[in-house]
Amino acid sequence: MNAYEYCNNLTTYSRFISRVVQVGNVPLGGNSPIRVQSMTSTSTLNTIKTVEQSIRMIEAGCEFVRIATPGLREVENLKNIKDELRKKGYSTPIIADIHFNPKAAELAAAIVEKVRINPGNYADKKQITSIEYSDNEYQAELERISNRVKPLIEICKANGTVMRVGSNHGSLSDRIKNRYGDTPLGMVESALEFIRICEYFNFQDIVVSMKSSNIKITVEATRLLINRMMAEQMNYPVHLGVTEAGEGEDGRIKSAAGIGSLLADGIGDTIRVSLTEDPEKEIPVARTLLQHYAHDSQKQAKIVRNPPYDPFQYNRRKTLAIGDIGGSNPPVVITDSNDLTFPYLQFNIKTFNENSIKTIKKNPDKVLILEDIERFNPYDFRKAFFLLIKHNVELPVIIKANYKSLSKEEFQLYSSADISSLHVDGFGDGIWICADENIPKDHIRQTALNILQANGTRISKTEFISCPSCSRTTYDIQKTAAQIRAKTSHLKGLKIGIMGCIVNGPGEMADAHYGYVGSGKEKVSLYKGRYCVRKNIDAKDAVDALVDLIKSEGDWVEPQ
Repeated sequence: MNAYEYCNNLTTYSRFISRVVQVGNVPLGGNSPIRVQSMTSTSTLNTIKTVEQSIRMIEAGCEFVRIATPGLREVENLKNIKDELRKKGYSTPIIADIHFNPKAAELAAAIVEKVRINPGNYADKKQITSIEYSDNEYQAELERISNRVKPLIEICKANGTVMRVGSNHGSLSDRIKNRYGDTPLGMVESALEFIRICEYFNFQDIVVSMKSSNIKITVEATRLLINRMMAEQMNYPVHLGVTEAGEGEDGRIKSAAGIGSLLADGIGDTIRVSLTEDPEKEIPVARTLLQHYAHDSQKQAKIVRNPPYDPFQYNRRKTLAIGDIGGSNPPVVITDSNDLTFPYLQFNIKTFNENSIKTIKKNPDKVLILEDIERFNPYDFRKAFFLLIKHNVELPVIIKANYKSLSKEEFQLYSSADISSLHVDGFGDGIWICADENIPKDHIRQTALNILQANGTRISKTEFISCPSCSRTTYDIQKTAAQIRAKTSHLKGLKIGIMGCIVNGPGEMADAHYGYVGSGKEKVSLYKGRYCVRKNIDAKDAVDALVDLIKSEGDWVEPQ
């Protein structure tokens, strides 16, 4: 398959139709509804609290309850949790979330309906044994992994248990990184290696995911996954999510930007919005986001051959600079017509065609404003950008979107998903968002800036990468995240990772300037970039220690 053959028709909606896997009493994939899931944050050893939180999640609309299961004691208690839920009349499938511990996965697979494993740390080595593996050495490692995974596969087959093979950008194995780099391709190949092993043992009750805290990497890896699965005649259901998205409106916008971009591509069978908040608060956000795509028909995906850009690698569309718009300038934010201090041409995206190109050719020094007057349709915009590329038009483009009769949260989530679905492909040199009077102008402007921040195309404030918490978290992450935000939110351009544990923490925050990672019970380690610089600080002192570290490195400025 050509590298540019992509699973979706990028100018119309076409859902990638996956195979159906049965997770307990809930079918996943195919033409089934896109399922919503979340993950408990209580200690898995605390049956009562975990059951109570699970019920709150279920009653909020959660269709799969995921529970972190780091060790054998937690696995043993899964049966108690499941039994209590069933006694109370809740039949919602339970997912065991496993990292590092094959024995825990094997025991859990006989208890719950689904087991999530991470191919980066399930059976792979984390210590580099050679800079480059020879083909024979690489094959020997795959055979070792196959023998280690086989018992789990057999238990899943015997019990009707589904397996999610979930690649995380932050926890790729050394072997994968040595051969493929720390890349979307590495994420995809990491998962496919495990899937091929499963297929060798005649097991296909599989769900697969590509997750990162970086939206562009999440989108690129998931698109590439679909491309590679189609090339190998695979059609497994896909789980969508953005890891460590954060809290509040930042977490919501970042999740909507990443998940929404893929939903717009017709990809996704189940989603989880990861917020540094109580898990039941994630469900309404996920449901609202799915509601935005409910109008789209479900039909078999098509292949576009040689689209005029690379959907697997971000490259901003090349444009001329007109004033401070286009070229190497960050995208601008327009709030009303008073901001139009530059020459421009405005077009209705619904009627943009070859004649529009002729008009543009006669005005080679103007900014283009492409507007969707009705409901925002990313496919119309893509067709317009394809036309511009086809005719070598390099004028900058401002994307104008109109939203009517929406709540503030709907407005925030819909606009984040819509605009990001274009920005992840490098389309757009500015955004102009319009809404009804119930959405204040300052809220619209801040939403626009937050969208650009989430996409990594314009940095206007501190960025926080924080995980949603689970039973592996060793301190109160919600309280701590709020404390760190309060003390450092004025540090524009700085990126700070706030992680509950070391499972994915150091990897997912690898491009952060500073990291705050749980390392033991009420203990925290601090990172500068990828390197741990202070270990096992008492949690009560760690926030101040983080501020001191930022000051000592010369990155601190006093708040105004």
